[in-house]
Amino acid sequence: MKFVNTLLPLAAISSAFVLPDEQMTNQIVLESQKEPSFFDKLQGNVEELWEGVEESFKNAVAFSENALDNAYNAANDAAQQAKGTFECHMSMTKFDMVGWLDTAMETLDGIDVFEPPKHPPHKPPHHRKPPHHGHGGPHHKSNKTIYQLISSSKYTTKLAELINEYPDLVETLNGTAANYTLFAPTDKAFEKIPKGHKKPSKELIKKVLAYHLSPDFYPAGRIVTSHTIPTALGEDKLGGEPQRLRVGLGLLKGLNINFYSKIIAVNIFGSNGVIHGVDSIILPPPEALKIISFLPTEFSTLQLGLEKTGLFEAITSSPHEGGTIFAPSNLAFKKLGPRINAFLFSKYGEKYLKALLKYHVVANQTLYSDAFYKAKSVDSVRCHGREEFGEEDIPKGYFHVDLPTLLDEKSLSIDVARYGGFISMKINGFSRVAVQDGIARDGVIHVVSSVLIPPKTPGGKEEEVEEEVEMELEEFKERLIPYFEDEL
Repeated sequence: MKFVNTLLPLAAISSAFVLPDEQMTNQIVLESQKEPSFFDKLQGNVEELWEGVEESFKNAVAFSENALDNAYNAANDAAQQAKGTFECHMSMTKFDMVGWLDTAMETLDGIDVFEPPKHPPHKPPHHRKPPHHGHGGPHHKSNKTIYQLISSSKYTTKLAELINEYPDLVETLNGTAANYTLFAPTDKAFEKIPKGHKKPSKELIKKVLAYHLSPDFYPAGRIVTSHTIPTALGEDKLGGEPQRLRVGLGLLKGLNINFYSKIIAVNIFGSNGVIHGVDSIILPPPEALKIISFLPTEFSTLQLGLEKTGLFEAITSSPHEGGTIFAPSNLAFKKLGPRINAFLFSKYGEKYLKALLKYHVVANQTLYSDAFYKAKSVDSVRCHGREEFGEEDIPKGYFHVDLPTLLDEKSLSIDVARYGGFISMKINGFSRVAVQDGIARDGVIHVVSSVLIPPKTPGGKEEEVEEEVEMELEEFKERLIPYFEDEL
């Protein structure tokens, strides 16, 4: 798979900004400095596009007393068996590697979320409909709670049976402490569990159930503009922060969660939240380094480097509360050229390799494209001039944070630009994240299509170079020598 410098996440396409194949090809070929910016292309017609999206969701929702059953009846349950997916029913973990990597898309010239708009926003015409309120627009709400809707539906009998084993969960789904969001697996979803499989412990099942529930209100309109969603599952390896779900959208899978669980019914509103039906049980993800080891076709060079330098064992065994890995693909290492690669994996270059890989790992701080967890044991992190902020405070628009790495806490300068569901991430002012938000039990993985090399000057930015131009070995060594010159 070819990684690219700009990511247009599949979740963002759900905003109905879709280019036909021929038009997309023309965009890629076209090279004009006068090309309108990303904002200019979308400004003025976003509202119309969203009206179409909301209308399509509305058609899939029934508003009777049996709303959940009616929504399932209307859904087309045509999910295909996922390929390239790791699934362990013993540990109740799952990760769809291919689905995650497939969120990388080709670069579209002239579309850069980091570009500021060239013109002020257009005012809506007078004939426009009144704006919708809230994330999901106007909706009809049942007088039943989420629990009552689940327990009375013929499609979620198995889910209801499991929930009934946990009185505190029943109380939560019947309560009004928050507007919850439940991703409810159908009975058919439970049939996908291999026959003869030993039933997990009650504690493990409760964690899986909590992973289907978000304490926040996520109607369909909000889901499609989100990359990740917080759940009720507090993860110890994230410092107790909520484990997150990953939103995906594909031509075959449609709107989905974690790339393998298709949303087949949306916006079944109860008196205390909303239900979305899914066709597969959603299992929490495994650890980050385990995910990397599952993908030798993309990360075999990185995996070899981590094992050769002892970093794989060191990171795995060390206590940490979350973390962020910027994972270079095999293609990224190939861009370094044969001389640098031969040197890095020789006995003389091992110290350089270790320093280089440390520069890609951030411990105890988990930066998703739309949320940020900072471990409680970490000193304050500055961003936008503020010392402290919560995960919900990551603003739309532009966001900057400096993340200290394992390389003597040398920081990576991260810029995030967000417009609707489109999110771009830049590292050190130039390098782009090619694939965002590989959700892991102990953090998050972002794939980078170029190996990150410390700038020449402290706090400096990486220099933009042509992909065909390889860095000289001597310059490469000069960039890394300062971090272990006392050992030479």
